[in-house]
Amino acid sequence: MKVFITLIALVAFTSTCVAQDFTKAMATAKTSYSAGKLEEAHFALQQAMQEVDLTIGKEVLKLLPTKMDVMEINAKDDNVASNVGFVGATINRAYEKGSRKAYISIISNSPLVAMTNTILNTPLLGGMINDGKNKTVKVQGYKARLEKQPGSTTDKNNYELQIPLGSALFTFKVDDCTDTQILAFAETIPLQQIAKLIE
Repeated sequence: MKVFITLIALVAFTSTCVAQDFTKAMATAKTSYSAGKLEEAHFALQQAMQEVDLTIGKEVLKLLPTKMDVMEINAKDDNVASNVGFVGATINRAYEKGSRKAYISIISNSPLVAMTNTILNTPLLGGMINDGKNKTVKVQGYKARLEKQPGSTTDKNNYELQIPLGSALFTFKVDDCTDTQILAFAETIPLQQIAKLIE
């Protein structure tokens, strides 16, 4: 348990921004552990991990492009939330210009990663989803699932791209575009840098 507490402290202090809440939670964890109050120590460690997740999420937002083609960041939709339990942080960013919209969502420790990886890495399942609406593609060396959805008119489509990055699920949606366009937009996102931060 002492090694685990030290490891969490090390990860957080190497980050560029250490929150006061993290320091307080770590102090509570150490005090509770020393007093034999393991349930309280466990809860305080969870609180500290939430602070680490929030800090990492804010760093990921800094890596994301400020523009997506002509679409610009909708700053009010930038959001990082720490989730309860085994799921880590949820990171959201939206872009828009008129009716054109794009959305990025990253969920660290996502329970959907295993299922998505199974679909992408099982030839039989992968073949079954290549049905004209879904297909397996590669983006920057990562296998991804591309899904076509109905758009605003019959001749326009929305696309959703799901990319497992380790234990995180990266989801990218673009309204009223082509499959070529969403894949070109995805190439502008520093996926490898994001993967290093959230793993």
